[in-house]
Amino acid sequence: LEQRGVERADQLAASAVRLQEAEHGFRLLVDAVTDYAIYMLDTAGNITTWNPGARRIKGYSAEEIIGRHFSLFYTEQDQRDRIPWQALETATRTGKYLAEGWRVRKGGGTFWASIVLSAVRDGQGELVGFAKVTRDLTERREAEDRLRQAQKMEAVGQLTGGVAHDFNNLLMV
Repeated sequence: LEQRGVERADQLAASAVRLQEAEHGFRLLVDAVTDYAIYMLDTAGNITTWNPGARRIKGYSAEEIIGRHFSLFYTEQDQRDRIPWQALETATRTGKYLAEGWRVRKGGGTFWASIVLSAVRDGQGELVGFAKVTRDLTERREAEDRLRQAQKMEAVGQLTGGVAHDFNNLLMV
């Protein structure tokens, strides 16, 4: 009986070491990602973790932002429209909330963001918080806008050329 107790204690100790190693590896992975803001929220929407990508994209250090509500990243209009709270409700109900929209950086600047907000549940299915991933798509959006503008100008040019050609044909007659 004593031998089994020692073996079980050794198994638990080995499991604890593996868990610590897995947590350390996960933290290294999340911290290595700088193109995405990856952070956790508690069930009320307050920030509990913050990766270096979040600092790069949003401008806040972990010390400045942990404990604050994530709604501060939304525009004033989105806050008045209750969008952050609707996102939490949707993620709670369906497991995930996906969106693109304008978000606010430290200092008030805005950027176009793609966001994923996922509900995090424990082994019994109880909501314990949310995982939030944000990507800055401002450059892509600006490039798409420039492409659309160029396509419009090309269409106007073709239309103008066609009208000029038809007008020239009328003058020839």
